[in-house]
Amino acid sequence: MSVVDDSPVNSSSSDDFAAYLEKELESMSDTLPEPEEYANEIHHPDMNRTKKQKLEVLESVIEANDSTSQNETIKTLVYLFLCFEVPMKKDICTHPGVIKGMCEKCGEKMDDQSGIAFGYIHKDLRLANDEIVRLRERDLKNLFSHKKLCLVLDLDHTLLNSTRFMDITQEEGYLMNESDPMQDVLRGSLFKSNSMRMLTKLRPFVHTFLKEASKLFEMYIYTMGERVYALEMASLLDPQKIYFDSRVIAHGDCTQRHQKRLDVVLVQESAVLILDDTEEVWVKDKANLILMERYHFFASSCKQFRYKCKSPSELKCDESEVEGTLSTVLQVLKRIHNLFFDPELGENFAGRDVRQVLTRVRSEILKGCKIVFSRVFPTKFHAENHQLKFRAENHQLKFRAEDHQLWKMAERLGATCTEEVDLSVTHVISTDVGTKKSRWAVKRKKFLVEPGWLEATNYLWQKQAEDKFPVKEKEKEIKINK
Repeated sequence: MSVVDDSPVNSSSSDDFAAYLEKELESMSDTLPEPEEYANEIHHPDMNRTKKQKLEVLESVIEANDSTSQNETIKTLVYLFLCFEVPMKKDICTHPGVIKGMCEKCGEKMDDQSGIAFGYIHKDLRLANDEIVRLRERDLKNLFSHKKLCLVLDLDHTLLNSTRFMDITQEEGYLMNESDPMQDVLRGSLFKSNSMRMLTKLRPFVHTFLKEASKLFEMYIYTMGERVYALEMASLLDPQKIYFDSRVIAHGDCTQRHQKRLDVVLVQESAVLILDDTEEVWVKDKANLILMERYHFFASSCKQFRYKCKSPSELKCDESEVEGTLSTVLQVLKRIHNLFFDPELGENFAGRDVRQVLTRVRSEILKGCKIVFSRVFPTKFHAENHQLKFRAENHQLKFRAEDHQLWKMAERLGATCTEEVDLSVTHVISTDVGTKKSRWAVKRKKFLVEPGWLEATNYLWQKQAEDKFPVKEKEKEIKINK
C-alpha cells in the first residue's frame, strides 16, 4: 500500500517535481474567478495598506511582462496572494505527510515530530491525522470491495516460539543435531538463525492458517520484538511476501511504551480483528482482541511462564494440527467474516462493526449457563471503584470477585456469574471438592468442574465436556504422632 500515490518526493528528476506543481496550479483554474471579478476584489475600498503595497509591487511586474498568457498567470497569482490571509502553499498543500522534515507532497520544511510515525511503511514517514483518516477510509472501501477485513497477528507464542542457543537444555540438544532422526519430523517448521543465535519453531498449522486467512483478511504482523527480529520471523512465515508485504509492525513503531495500539494500523478499528496471547498490551483495543492460548514449544518458554512441567521439545511432541489453536481460531474467523458480510444484510457494509460481531459470537458459547466459583478467588471482599485495596490486618491484597479474570471470561462467553448458589446455578467451578458449594453441586447434581474447563472453553470457542474437567480431591495430610 502506498501512502504517497501522487507525491513527487521519491522522483529522481527535479523536472518531475516542477511538472507536479504546474499540474497543481492547472487543477485550480476551474475554481478561480474571472479577471474582472478578482480585479474588483483587489480594488476593494476596505483593503488594508499591506495588501495595497503588495498590489503596487506585483502590478509593476505585470506591466513589465509582454506575454499575455504569462500576464494572466501572474494576475492569478496576485489574486491568490492578496485575497487569502494564509500563504498560498497552504491552500495548495495540506501537508499530509512528512519525510525527513519535509512535506512528502510539496517539499516544504516541516516539524519532524508532527503527526504519527509510520516507519514500517517508509523510513522517516510521519502522517497527519487528517491524512490517516483519509487513508483509512480509502483502504476500508478497498477492503469492502473485495469483501475482506483486517487481521493483526502477534508473533511470539501466537504464530511461533523462539529460544536462544544458550537456553537450550540438554534434553533439547537433538534440535541442534542435524543428523538426528527428529530433524525430518521438524523439517519446514524448525529454523536456526546463526546471526541471531536463535532457534524458532513455527506453530503447527500456521502455513495453512495464513493461506486460508489471507483470502478473508488483509494481514499485519504486530510484535513487541525488535524490527530485525520481526522481519526475520516474517520471512520464515511469508518468504514470498504475499501475506504481509511491508505490513510488519515492531517495537519501535509503537506510540506508547509497553503497549500495542491500532493507531499505527491504516485500517479503521471497526474492521480489525487481533490475535494475541497477551491481553494486557491491548488496553485501548480489547474489543478487537481474540485471546490466543500461548504456544510453548521450548523449555525456556515454559520456564518463563513458570510452567512446572517438561516442554514439548523435551518430550518430543507438539500441538495438534487438526485440533490445535490455529485450526480452531481459523473457523472462528471464518464465521465472524461470514456474519459480517452476510448477504441478507445487503451490500452496503458502511456502519458495520466487526467488534459487535465478535462479541456476539463469543457470547453464544456459554449462553444459558449460571456459574458460581468456589475457592478459586476471594468472593466476600468488595473493593471500591474496582481498585485493589490493602487489608491491614493480614497484609493481603483482595479484590471484588467480578474483577477476577475468570469471572470476566465467563461473562464474555455469555454465562451469568453469581456468588451464592441457588437452583438456577448450572456450574460450580472449584479447586476443592470438599467446599460447601462443591458438596452442594454434587448433592443437587449440578456440574462441578475445575477452572481449566472455563479456560479450555474460552480458547477452543466451544463449550467443553464437563466430565473431562473433574475437581480432584486434595490429598489429606497424614499426621504421625511420635
